[in-house]
Amino acid sequence: MSKTLIRLPEASRRTGYGRAWIYKLIAQKRFPQPVKIGSRAIAFVECEIDEWVNQRIAESRGEVA
Repeated sequence: MSKTLIRLPEASRRTGYGRAWIYKLIAQKRFPQPVKIGSRAIAFVECEIDEWVNQRIAESRGEVA
């Protein structure tokens, strides 16, 4: 499986959450942890973000496994 990195604007678009809320969830360990890709840059593993979104959908529909 390919490990594609996506930047914060794309993670925000996929989740519907703003930058500040994503950072708050990261601090609470409730969001996929970012990967440091530069001295002042982070990215997220695309499949981890997709899985996180799918888990939220399952939880909201009572499909928690």
